[in-house]
Amino acid sequence: MRPLTSQEVLEHVKEYHVKFVRLQFTDIGGSFKNIAVTVEELERALEGRVCFDSAVLEGQYGPGQRDIFLKPDPTTLEVFPWRPREGAVARLICDVVDSMGKAYPGCARSNLKNSLNELTRAELDLSVGAEIEFFLFNTDQQGRPVQQTHDNAGICDLTPVDLGENARRDMVLTLEEMGFQIVSSNHESAPGQHEIVLREDNPLSMADKIATFKFVVRTIAQRHGLHASFMPKPFPGQNGSGMALVFSIWNQLGDNMLVEPGQPYGLSKLAGSFIAGLTKHACALTAVTNPLVNSYKRLGNSEVERVLKGWSEGNRSSMLRVPALRGIDTRIVLRSPDATCNPYFALSLIMQAGLKGIKENLPLPVSMDEDISGGRVPRNLGEALDALAGDEFIQTVLGSHTYNRYMEIKKQEWDDFQYYVHPWEFEKYLTNY
Repeated sequence: MRPLTSQEVLEHVKEYHVKFVRLQFTDIGGSFKNIAVTVEELERALEGRVCFDSAVLEGQYGPGQRDIFLKPDPTTLEVFPWRPREGAVARLICDVVDSMGKAYPGCARSNLKNSLNELTRAELDLSVGAEIEFFLFNTDQQGRPVQQTHDNAGICDLTPVDLGENARRDMVLTLEEMGFQIVSSNHESAPGQHEIVLREDNPLSMADKIATFKFVVRTIAQRHGLHASFMPKPFPGQNGSGMALVFSIWNQLGDNMLVEPGQPYGLSKLAGSFIAGLTKHACALTAVTNPLVNSYKRLGNSEVERVLKGWSEGNRSSMLRVPALRGIDTRIVLRSPDATCNPYFALSLIMQAGLKGIKENLPLPVSMDEDISGGRVPRNLGEALDALAGDEFIQTVLGSHTYNRYMEIKKQEWDDFQYYVHPWEFEKYLTNY
């Protein structure tokens, strides 16, 4: 289907009786935000004339604030299927630009576009799928989430044990109505935990879809009287929620560039170099793909997998896996990220790290099926930020503006956690010391 132009957007919203348009964008920390305009203001919005404060994007108030502008991407127009058809609500995903119309340094979507230009120069195409996990919690009479999951079901259970099946079905149907291709959905291992798998798409479209996915899942959960959370590790002793990213690389003729019969593991040299690039920069990448203090309760806990810095076919403790299928179905799966990350920055950095490995012709690292001595990803957010501070390449891809803002925000988050007295400490130490 051909993407819409700005003029066609104006015609489309008129045809569908749209009254409000949400101009959506993602801040540096990965939160999906929006400014709503009436349809009468849409033409002005499409021209990039909606202005707001850079503090909304960067989470920083004080000196240095400036005026920035939203530039909607006409190809992202969607009419929300859960809203009334008269006085309907639509959305457009936006880039953030400065007063001259140039990409603002803190715009994550523009950062990903720059990385895609690098991919084009390498004469490669990359597609990404996402396996996204989340929890459904009950809510109180005021609609606030309570620390009680909606059910006690386990992996792939059915109703009546899986009480979230109806909500999950409505999520899938809504996503499909908005143009998503859904591979599968199921109840996951932990009580109240669910997974929906998105079919592969180009990196920019997938980043848009991940941001939209979280918004839609929360919205549909709320309509069922539930709260959907992508918090990586809500409960000790239970599996946490991740977001495995599935990568395929193709040449311009449509050939799978990851497979090469006769090479070790049937993987091409390009695949080996891509994997090597990711493992080389894994610790710094983790600061962005796993951005919360809570992210490391999932990665750093002994009963949870996806913690070792390396790749494998069968070792499910590795952050990277290459499933045993070979040929056109050969994929590289990065299993460590969680859905709280900024998907634009995450995909940009992953892609650039892999491309750097290809440019440097790095050899395929030893598989963790053979040797597990390659180390592990950072154990906490502090370690991850230290790794990011020591990786000049990842800093360059982020850009100095974004890197400095991101580090400032995350260091404050880590300090807040460090100085807070947690209930565990009170129970452990109060009576004994």
